[in-house]
This record gives sequence, C-alpha cells and structure tokens, in this order.
Amino acid sequence: MTRNAKWTMLGIMMATLGFAAGAQAADTLTEQVVTRAADLKTIEGPAATFTGKVTVTGLYGTYGDMKSSGGSATFQPGARSFWHYHPVGQVLIVTDGVGYTQEWGKPRVEIRAGDIVRCPAGVKHWHGASENSAMTHISICEEKDPGVVVVWQEAVTDEQYAGR
Repeated sequence: MTRNAKWTMLGIMMATLGFAAGAQAADTLTEQVVTRAADLKTIEGPAATFTGKVTVTGLYGTYGDMKSSGGSATFQPGARSFWHYHPVGQVLIVTDGVGYTQEWGKPRVEIRAGDIVRCPAGVKHWHGASENSAMTHISICEEKDPGVVVVWQEAVTDEQYAGR
C-alpha cells in the first residue's frame, strides 16, 4: 500500500483480520448484532500511514445504507498519523490521554480525554499522542465512494509534530 492509497483504518484491519461484527455479511444486516469486546481485533498501525507505535481496533463497519465505520486507535507517546483528509469528514472522540491534532497551515492543537474533534470534509490534518502521554481516540468516518473514507498523504515531520 502506498501513502496515497485510499484505505480506512478499519478497511486495513478488515482486509487483514476479517470483519469482527459477526457471521452476517455487512450488506445483509437485518437485526441488531452485538459484538463482544473479546471478539474485536487489534492490529499494529502500518508504517505506511503512522509514525511510532499505534494500535488500531476495528469497532464496526458499513452495512446497507449505513455508510459510517468506527475504529479505536491508541498512539504511544510521540506516535502520530500521517497527513490525511477525509472526503466526507471525520469525528474523533478522545477517550484517554493527551495528544495533538493539526490542520495544514494552522497551529497544532492539544486534545485531551473527553474532547471531540470534528474534521471537515477535505481538510488536510493529522492527529496523535503528545510527547509524554499516550492518547486513545475513537474515529468515526463515512464513505463517499465504496471503501474510501480517508486519503493518506505524507508523513508528519518531527518539526511539524513539535509545532514549529
């Protein structure tokens, strides 16, 4: 996969691990499905889209008319995503720790447990942990085209990460 590949974190995991929401195919959901925490799959964030140690857990995928998908990512201190954007936008719900997010050409912003970040469609940004704290967030995205919720770009440099 190249840096510019159009994959979701969840899509990467689904391709690697299979869909965790149960035996029914994603397009044929006709009743509620409860996915047990013990059945969720976690992978290491790929070096093609993350710097540092990141683990990603798929929470749910798209099905039928529902085009959103969700995943949880834990960034160890200093770890971060590459620059990227979402054709339909993204919501991050910070559940633990302290981290940063930054839009291209704007200052880095600190984010903490309990914060919610709404990333508009097409806005180039990155997010990750602070230098001294891990950070976990839940990411919710929607597909514009089948399987496309994020467009990955170049790595965040150490200078960009440091806010310089």
